[in-house]
Amino acid sequence: MFGLGTPELMVILAIAFLVFGGKKLPEIGSGLGKAITSFKQGLREAENEGKAVLDDVPGVKEVAAIKEEVDKVKGLGKVMGK
Repeated sequence: MFGLGTPELMVILAIAFLVFGGKKLPEIGSGLGKAITSFKQGLREAENEGKAVLDDVPGVKEVAAIKEEVDKVKGLGKVMGK
């Protein structure tokens, strides 16, 4: 994990405990967990929205189908060439 071993993590946690105190650490951890969850959910929503926009653009599905056909033909050419 980022090149950090157990001793380094222990030192970081000890410093965090001294700086924030025992009562604040669970609150900070909870807030960090919620922030990460929210960030991941936002990424998923943005990805889904992007896919929806691409589906609405005319010609995108046709281009994707043509690309798949070209890839199949390339694959056949490699098999036949061997």
